[in-house]
Amino acid sequence: MRRSNVALRLQTSLLEEAKRVAASEGVALNQLINVAVAEKVSALRTEEYFRERSGRANIGKAKRTLKKAGRGKPPTAGDEI
Repeated sequence: MRRSNVALRLQTSLLEEAKRVAASEGVALNQLINVAVAEKVSALRTEEYFRERSGRANIGKAKRTLKKAGRGKPPTAGDEI
């Protein structure tokens, strides 16, 4: 794995809170920041994926499929909301 160094400027209050969270989780501050960045990137990519995917959706076909789902089959235990 290739590593890079980056200068990160955080507000003092945010840095202190991040240090407290890292300590309470038993991880290094660097690890906490890596995980936080990975989670954010993942969330943004997921949003982008669903936006792109929805652009290819065929709403009429999806509605027809949902209308047929379960037809002729009574609800089973556990189907309740």
